[in-house]
Amino acid sequence: MLTALETGVKGGRWYSLMDKVWSRENLRAAYARVRSNGGSAGVDRQTAAKFGEGLEDNLDCITLALQQGLYRPQMIKRAWIPKPGKKEKRPLGIPTVRDRVVQTAMRNVLEPIFEKGFAEHSYGFRPGRGCKDALRRVDALLKSGHTWVVDADIKSFFDTIDHDRLMERMERKISDQSTLSLVKQMLKQRVLDTAKEWAPEEGTPQGAVISPLLSNIYLDPLDHEMAEAGFAMVRYADDFVVLCRSEAEARAALEAVRRWMEAEGLSLHPDKTRVVDATIKGGFDFLGYHFERGMRWPGGKSEKKLKDAIRRKTRRTSGHSLQAIIADVNRTTKGWFEYFKHGHKTTFGRLDGWVRMRLRSILRKRHHGKGRGRGLDHQRWPNSFFAKQELFSLTAAHAAACQSSRKQTTNRRAGCERTARPVRRGEGPGN
Repeated sequence: MLTALETGVKGGRWYSLMDKVWSRENLRAAYARVRSNGGSAGVDRQTAAKFGEGLEDNLDCITLALQQGLYRPQMIKRAWIPKPGKKEKRPLGIPTVRDRVVQTAMRNVLEPIFEKGFAEHSYGFRPGRGCKDALRRVDALLKSGHTWVVDADIKSFFDTIDHDRLMERMERKISDQSTLSLVKQMLKQRVLDTAKEWAPEEGTPQGAVISPLLSNIYLDPLDHEMAEAGFAMVRYADDFVVLCRSEAEARAALEAVRRWMEAEGLSLHPDKTRVVDATIKGGFDFLGYHFERGMRWPGGKSEKKLKDAIRRKTRRTSGHSLQAIIADVNRTTKGWFEYFKHGHKTTFGRLDGWVRMRLRSILRKRHHGKGRGRGLDHQRWPNSFFAKQELFSLTAAHAAACQSSRKQTTNRRAGCERTARPVRRGEGPGN
């Protein structure tokens, strides 16, 4: 299969894939991935750990069912999780561990076939690519003068993908009917939502292992159409922006996107899609960051999500020791900083002050005071007090990251200068 990926297959279509899906090596690797990802049990209440206790027998059953064409996905358990910064919730589908193993094995086989043709500016759920790559591309385009931005939002994308159009895209590269049939079954998996059971007519279940790949397959024609038209688009799954050099170009790009969406059964959210001048106040959000006037910092939703997490860890009625609370807070702030460390420096001092306020409020309560930490509490428990308690400082971490970045830049420049310096007369290996 690897050789065929390099040299090509007859007619550009694959005819025999299911034997690769059920190969024992692939199924074992798929289970290892499912186990490492964690996740809840599905409708059968079987956890990944429990599935692993009888792993070889379970894989034997899967293999036999796939070989005989008798494999049928089980129902998907629907859960509702909060949207960051919003009151409403979004649906999350939880397949059984058995189905997650099969979907992962299927993805292991299908992904290399489609990955080879995906557009360069697509970053979401692709091997060797991630959010930071997409953010770096946006930053580079803004610095190069692409400051008029189409900030687009696809309305209910995962719930409105047209099954027939998706299968048509897959059939352009795959002729193995058993593989295509299994994908169709995954799209039609019945959903159990509390006591209600139903079968979807469109969309891919959010939470299913194979859904991100299917979404990339569905949007791939848009990627190539925009690239061929000369528009600089950066896409991460269903979240994308188009960066242009003028307002006229941005409006033309938006119209091109809108036409494509309407033709493919999708629509742009009317209230969340707009053309933005990134050089003035207002800017736009992308993958958690806010971009505006040549700067970037964590977006409002990202900051709120951090504060909500810390609020849960710093309730004034907490019975844990201050050291335990700080250790718990540090785990959250360190993880958050690792993603947002490229934000503007003013963000971090403000958030450090807010975290210390939460901790002072706990100490104030324990000393029989009321309300949140303020006033003389700053003298009673100064910043140096929390530094001795090893509270993680976002400000100090950001300064260290900037210093490290400057050193790397200086070293790279020095290396280039040494490489480019001409050899003077009398210089050489023997002088």
